[in-house]
Amino acid sequence: MNADVKRWVERDGPRFLRQIGAKEGQELLDFGSGEGHYALPAAKVVGRRGKVYAVERDDRLVVELRQLLDEYGISNVVVIHSDSPVDLPSDSIDIALCYDVIHFADQSGRKRIYAEIRRVLREQGQLSVYPKHRQNDEPLMELAHSDLQAVIREIECEGFVLESKSIEELMHDDYYNKGYVLNFRKGDRAECPA
Repeated sequence: MNADVKRWVERDGPRFLRQIGAKEGQELLDFGSGEGHYALPAAKVVGRRGKVYAVERDDRLVVELRQLLDEYGISNVVVIHSDSPVDLPSDSIDIALCYDVIHFADQSGRKRIYAEIRRVLREQGQLSVYPKHRQNDEPLMELAHSDLQAVIREIECEGFVLESKSIEELMHDDYYNKGYVLNFRKGDRAECPA
């Protein structure tokens, strides 16, 4: 683990997650958790009374995440080796993170992700999105032609209401990066074109 990641996991990550609304005792979903850059600090924030569900599809990253959990002695993270938040009860999650992950899915895949996250979120649950690799932010893969407004509109069409948008310094891969963080609450489905 490099110095930036260590500082993020131990100091800056917990501070950032508290700033977006994570609290002790909550249930948090980290969708596309990778090697745990958000799951590890989230485990510290939610504490022993809370739980973090880290969903990751990549075998190698699942192994790395489990090793880091052992190394840090963290026992309140449940690793789910899958590409969707399976086996979680409806209305059970307080905060869901989709950080630097939605660019991997095409539009229909993103709709399925948002629908499943909406299902598992509690009534006042929050979806927090870091839409990296969209147009004007190192465009890549499925978001390369989507601007920030298009990403917001797409998520709102799936039953979420944008509550806040901010530029934050956060972890991208193994280094600090400034990027937009979008925080949504569950709401009614917006009128959207088919």
